Amino acid sequence: MRAHPKRYNFKQASIPDIMINKIKGNVFQFYFNEFGSCVYLIILKNQKILIDTSSDLTQNELINDLNELKYTPQEINIILLTHKHFDHTGNIHLFKNAKVYDETNIDEIKKKIPEIKIIKTPGHSEDSLCFLYNDILFSGDTIFHEGGRGRTDFPGGSEKEIFKSIKKLSKIKYEILCPGHI
Repeated sequence: MRAHPKRYNFKQASIPDIMINKIKGNVFQFYFNEFGSCVYLIILKNQKILIDTSSDLTQNELINDLNELKYTPQEINIILLTHKHFDHTGNIHLFKNAKVYDETNIDEIKKKIPEIKIIKTPGHSEDSLCFLYNDILFSGDTIFHEGGRGRTDFPGGSEKEIFKSIKKLSKIKYEILCPGHI
């Protein structure tokens, strides 16, 4: 059975609901009260990498979560997008120093960060990607915990393609699943 990340609620009197999960060592998950995707932070060498940026509704929560870990949006170097739906891309504008990678330029990341494997997983959207870092799979909206999967009724979605992508992911060895939504 694959693991769920542990959940920690960091709370301070001046900051409402800091919700951060420490997934493993240098990997953190941010999840929010407002609607949006989870955001993941990987601290790797001199890189601070975000996977997705959630919806603009979570802007203040995201900034507070980064601050809780002693980071600012200006310190984020790289953003990896699992796909371009608004609930995953709404805060890109906060990260002015970050290079954004999506399906159009993702091959460039292979040289820059060889520790992260890119897996193309169309179905939820045509541009869906998953990322494998060590034994952690960041699955976006392709698969969720307990056998769930992303919707395919949006433009660019495909039942046939998502099932192919799920089959592809079932052959990948990972211990921890980090989906786009919890």
